[in-house]
Amino acid sequence: MKNNRWYPLYHVAAPVGWINDPNGFCTYKGQYHLFYQYHPYSAQWGPMHWGHVVSDDLAHWKHLPIALRPDESYDRNGCFSGSAIEHDGKLYLMYTGNVALPNECGFQDQALAVSDDGIRFTKYEGNPILPAPTSDSINGSDFRDPKVWKKDGKFYCVIGSKNVEGTHGQVLLYESDDLKDWRFKNISARAEGNEGNMWECPNFCEVDGQDVLIMSPMGIERKENKFVNAVDSGYMIGKLDYYTGIFNHGEFDLLDYGSDFYAPQVTQTEDGRCIMIGWLAMWFADMPEQQDGWAGTMTVPRELHIRNGKLVSVPAKELESLREGKVSHKNLNISVPTQLDGVKGVTGELIAEIDTANSDNFSIALRADGDEKTLLTYDKETATFSLNRENSGAGPKDGREVVLTPEEILKLRIYLDRSSIEVFVNDGAAVLTSRIYPAETSQDIIFIPTGDKLTLKQVTFYKLGQGIAQ
Repeated sequence: MKNNRWYPLYHVAAPVGWINDPNGFCTYKGQYHLFYQYHPYSAQWGPMHWGHVVSDDLAHWKHLPIALRPDESYDRNGCFSGSAIEHDGKLYLMYTGNVALPNECGFQDQALAVSDDGIRFTKYEGNPILPAPTSDSINGSDFRDPKVWKKDGKFYCVIGSKNVEGTHGQVLLYESDDLKDWRFKNISARAEGNEGNMWECPNFCEVDGQDVLIMSPMGIERKENKFVNAVDSGYMIGKLDYYTGIFNHGEFDLLDYGSDFYAPQVTQTEDGRCIMIGWLAMWFADMPEQQDGWAGTMTVPRELHIRNGKLVSVPAKELESLREGKVSHKNLNISVPTQLDGVKGVTGELIAEIDTANSDNFSIALRADGDEKTLLTYDKETATFSLNRENSGAGPKDGREVVLTPEEILKLRIYLDRSSIEVFVNDGAAVLTSRIYPAETSQDIIFIPTGDKLTLKQVTFYKLGQGIAQ
């Protein structure tokens, strides 16, 4: 029987085994479908399958049977990442087939699978629909993660790639009339300067009327408090010229400043919103839950918007349906470490507004018990907000930080689950997502003034109900 001590209450995770990248995030026949990279036979990475969950509301998810298995010559070493789209009442999955060759790099190609019911999928007999390219400008060994969409009667997809020399990441744009026969349009965007040597998991979407390219570069060099992780995920805002295939864009920026956020995928909802879910884990990081027979979770779904020329993300409004109990405090002035009545728990949603103009520096200890705690800290002088998990229990010991635009009121919205924390700062202007592995007894939340005063405009804590089958 699986040990549930760190298994999430409301984040998507596999019943057992290893998961990584979210795949095929879409709506089909009135439901949200989310697939994910899955190795069902152990809690270690292995030949990738596609796991599958479905939801009516983005908050409560149900497991479905495995959608794809690596059982064909073109995907025999893994059904790697991809996307989904509805067409003529059917649900199509476009994904990368991975083929490893002895003593060689191997190659990657693109394949198609289709379903009439969104549950059982049949691979297209004409696969692969996009074989690994042989080109002076595209590396066929790293040619993966198609994201497909429809525009003005035609299908388009972006695919992650790098140049033949392996020095610069790039995104390729293809066009099709029927999802089966594809034409190369252009190298839509490529790395310039410190933007990585391979661009994985590209997503193209429209946010508040603007085109956005989201991708996960490998090989970016650290720059102060940015690009600290083994790999990172970010975005570029711009405009795609569908005639030339060129994406004219601004600078690359991060989506999340935490330790555990990668390979996000987006979907456009029927009411026009752009919703994003990412992998809530990190390559090469210690994952203590593996000893319990599972590994990896997904983030909560996040709604994307553009504000002041930046992409911001906030928790999807549907998450409010998880709320089961509420405790609220207003207009508090404290000068010593303080626990508020009813504000504690293994899981929950914490909302706080701090009057920084009338406060000194401060910290908030979460999932605390004695020396064990996850510490959020704000430094007024530098407007630096940090998340420290040196004493968070099992798992990695490190910290992350982001420099904010100073505001008189600092707004925090924090999602706690059994082995994760997601911190949304100032309505999504910055987000920090990390795995934590505290003991079940670590449930306290403590507000800690560094100086003489901490002014809390309001603190609200919600207990949250179950969102994923245990």
